[in-house]
Amino acid sequence: MPINVYAIATPFVIALALGEFVYCVARRNGYYSFQDSIASVGTAVINQCVNVAVALLVLPVFDELGRFSLTKIDATSPLGLLGLFLGVDFLFYWFHRFGHRTNIGWAAHSPHHSTEELNYAVALRASVTQRLFSFLFYWPLVIVGFAPGAVLAMVAFHLVLQFIPHTRVIPKLPRWVESWLNTPSHHRVHHARNDLYIDKNYAGFLIIWDRMFGTFQEETEECSYGVTTPPNTWDPTFINFQYWSKLVSDALHTRSGWDRLRLWVMPTGWRPKDLPPRQETGWKETGAEVKFQSTELPGIRGYLVFQMLASMPFMLLVSHHASPLVGWQKLVLSALFWAMATAWAGMLESKRWALGLEIARVLGMGGVVTLWLVQARAPQAWSALTAGWLAVTLVWLRVSRTTSRTAAPLSQAAS
Repeated sequence: MPINVYAIATPFVIALALGEFVYCVARRNGYYSFQDSIASVGTAVINQCVNVAVALLVLPVFDELGRFSLTKIDATSPLGLLGLFLGVDFLFYWFHRFGHRTNIGWAAHSPHHSTEELNYAVALRASVTQRLFSFLFYWPLVIVGFAPGAVLAMVAFHLVLQFIPHTRVIPKLPRWVESWLNTPSHHRVHHARNDLYIDKNYAGFLIIWDRMFGTFQEETEECSYGVTTPPNTWDPTFINFQYWSKLVSDALHTRSGWDRLRLWVMPTGWRPKDLPPRQETGWKETGAEVKFQSTELPGIRGYLVFQMLASMPFMLLVSHHASPLVGWQKLVLSALFWAMATAWAGMLESKRWALGLEIARVLGMGGVVTLWLVQARAPQAWSALTAGWLAVTLVWLRVSRTTSRTAAPLSQAAS
């Protein structure tokens, strides 16, 4: 498969996130929430797996479109590279605007905004359905004359660059920088749910597109992050499909065939006329902010940190172009990652089924990965690391299960 820019950039992204985390802990500024960060990393791992599948689906389509290209542009030349980057940045603005202004776009994009924090862990929380939608906006670059592989690589590089503005650590920059670059200050506005800030600053790299098309807003008041109707859960399935389920429900319950069709592309929040207004209670701009927190299983934090770090090399078995695994094996491993993120969410919310699901996930992942690596004749270090991870994990889970059973009667007695 083609080189995966996301996999190559993973060490840079991890280093930047760890650097910000250490800085925030040292400063005690409260910019990181443990539960929110674990949930974000879990969804990030899932999203990386989906990115691979989407790229494999989109590349043949782009190759076919390339037969109708008007000319051939050398993306390796300085001017060609600049033109491709500007083209991706311009089209991203419209894709991002579509993601906020239409029902179907918001269904695909809203999981990225579902967190009530803003940091580099949040930057990793991406929707599993958004990536496919994004490529629907970049096909004109292939028609113009850029090679499909070059377009996909630039889209990936452009997305990695957008990781950088997701921070509260960097203050406003000098005005001459803020005037053209999508800085952290501008992107804080975009992630805020303040009335003043909603649906502003869609830019990816150049903020000039927002200034040109009337969607720019400067950061003038303190930001409250998240969506106006928070999911109030860490469950990745609910976070990713909450708004999709609302649209499907509206499509099934309306009696109007025309409304059933246009519902998807109507402005965000629009409902068929024969359905009552949706009664939703959520965040209100009252000046007092209470972020969602849950009661987690006792003593589980160390385990989750260990698993978060251990998941990175397993993720590369799915996303890296040099992985020894074949397509169906990557698909199975991706399903196990989804179970992993779901189990983590359950642990953070003290769900009874969480530890059972996690044990099944660990046994499945440890067993099949070891078998596949042996069959692929991968370096023995991989199999040894997998076996070591499996042993440590099972012991830890055994202790955690005993602890949770002991703590349950105590909590019931206290209540």
